[in-house]
Amino acid sequence: MFDSNNPRLTRRALLGTGAAVAVTAGAAYALRGNGHAVARATSDNRTLHRANGAEPSSLDPHKASDHWEFAIIGDMFLGLMALDASANPVPGAAESYTVSADGLTYTFRLREHRWSDGVPVTAHDFEFAFRRLFNPKTAAQYASVQYAILNAEPVNGGKMPLEALGVHALDDRTLQITFRFQVPYMAELMSHMTAFPVPRHVVERHGDQWIMPQHVVTNGAYVLREWVPNDHILLAKNPMFVEAAKVGIENVYYYPTTDSSAAVKRFRAGEFDVISEDIPPQQVDWLRHNLSRELKFMPYIATKYVQFNVARKPFDDLRVRQAISMAMNREILTAKVTREDEQPAYALVPPYMPHYPATAQAEFRSLRMAERIAKARQLLTDAGYGPHNPLTFDFNVPAATQAKLVSVVLQEMWHQIGAQARLVQLEPQVQYEVLRKRDFQCAWCGWAADYRDAKNFLFLFQTSSTDMNFGNYSSARYDALMDGSDHERDPVKRQLLLNQAEQVLLDDVALAPVYFATTPDLVTPQVKGWIINNVNFNFSRYLSLDRSLPNV
Repeated sequence: MFDSNNPRLTRRALLGTGAAVAVTAGAAYALRGNGHAVARATSDNRTLHRANGAEPSSLDPHKASDHWEFAIIGDMFLGLMALDASANPVPGAAESYTVSADGLTYTFRLREHRWSDGVPVTAHDFEFAFRRLFNPKTAAQYASVQYAILNAEPVNGGKMPLEALGVHALDDRTLQITFRFQVPYMAELMSHMTAFPVPRHVVERHGDQWIMPQHVVTNGAYVLREWVPNDHILLAKNPMFVEAAKVGIENVYYYPTTDSSAAVKRFRAGEFDVISEDIPPQQVDWLRHNLSRELKFMPYIATKYVQFNVARKPFDDLRVRQAISMAMNREILTAKVTREDEQPAYALVPPYMPHYPATAQAEFRSLRMAERIAKARQLLTDAGYGPHNPLTFDFNVPAATQAKLVSVVLQEMWHQIGAQARLVQLEPQVQYEVLRKRDFQCAWCGWAADYRDAKNFLFLFQTSSTDMNFGNYSSARYDALMDGSDHERDPVKRQLLLNQAEQVLLDDVALAPVYFATTPDLVTPQVKGWIINNVNFNFSRYLSLDRSLPNV
């Protein structure tokens, strides 16, 4: 899923009193601001406080787009499959499933459970949700994640009716999903937020306003109680949740935080129990020395990269893209700037992706840095740039602590080859919209795994990925290899086809990989059950609190 380097939005002080009326994404939210968001009773073992990246653009599973939104939505909804405490897929709303002999059709048997308003959750809610996901009117940004479902792409494109979608409720507790090809990552795909059910009876009554606190009902561990934009989101335990007896934490506050340095101060002051999105690079050494128990790093199935718009000058020229990529000293960047144990990247797919050969590499990796710089300068000369006609371009960057540091260093690295990058800092939602609309030349970007398969990274650059294909990349050879991998039944051969496709992508320099990320978490010892994992999800229902322990 899109990861714009975990940016923070401006946050007003948590001092709200009386009634608050806030507007987000054009919709009015009637909310309560009671002034107790920060004041945490040290003996309260029922309320968790989480710093969680930027202000969500939406909590609608079909409208959300980023990691910090999924963290909240994953607390609220339960898909056919779910992620367990270690972020591995397990049965969720489905108690079991069977698979057809050809491996294409899955028949799920749903648990008996209810929405938070007491209405039974049925297979018809899931059917309704999938049809809503692919309905062109919904304009779901992530619909292409589920294009493996039969007829999903033509339905989403308005070329087939919703009824043609390969998702059918056979009765109240039986849902059948047919795929176009075998999907070895089905379990994780069905735990993604795009596969979550939505309450048909509420959506049909309230339309897009169904997700407002005064209307929303959920089938997950928590239900939305308050949303004060740029302040906090409050979730309360859902007594109707099918495993409510196992949920120990009753209230969860999620806070958008201004910057990572401020977040660390609030963590040390006891205002936050968890920071799971961003750690200030300039404080990493101090944190390693002074908060070694609380600081948790792990390789993350996520890649940070520079995204080129290959349809817009000057990046419609392969030589320019090659030069910009070569000029980046990834080793210096990760060792001296980000400093969170990241690994320099010369490929898109992280090397720890399960079962993936990960042999695709940028062709210049074997060159020494001095050789790369010399070759980059020559490439720009060949492309017609020089002292009297310098390469200039806009570099879009989200307004985040780490992204700002990285962008300044990259700007200087590009200056060494005679390229002049103008830094354009944007709020994260604005950055994302700019990328979706392809209204940029060059941008800082990132992707974190929605499911643990190389396809989840490589599908971004397929021509058919539309909104997700930010850089306008289109290659018949690439598309053919990706399509071939979909229909290859041999798992080893399938992964090799994906690897070949990745090499095509790197040879075309559709992007410039920079580094493979880590999960930088700060977790107080009072939080029990936190398990670091390579997709960086720890849902609140698996956690507990012991306030008798020191918080740091």
